[in-house]
Amino acid sequence: MNKVHVKTGDSVVILSGKDKGKTGKVLAVSPKEGKVIVEGCNIATKSVKPRRKGQAGGIVKAEAAMYSSKVALMCPKCKKGVRYGVKLNEDGKKIRICRHCGAELE
Repeated sequence: MNKVHVKTGDSVVILSGKDKGKTGKVLAVSPKEGKVIVEGCNIATKSVKPRRKGQAGGIVKAEAAMYSSKVALMCPKCKKGVRYGVKLNEDGKKIRICRHCGAELE
């Protein structure tokens, strides 16, 4: 199984592509593919057929998956994309910290 550096619910900043600089929340993570879905970023259009009688079909806009290497965790203190380190708490629990300023990223 592959490891992805972000979790569902993390605030991230987009590093490259048409949405470079945008920020959003991670909606889903796929470690097997190494991809993430970010809220409001990488919007793609797709055609949807009506599934039931009376239901409308048409063109729907939705967030598409992007490679996790294109996103960086956003530090609440620095207000930018940063790398993170892991520190042990007093009770032995691991917490992620910003490598730049030392703030907690949870």
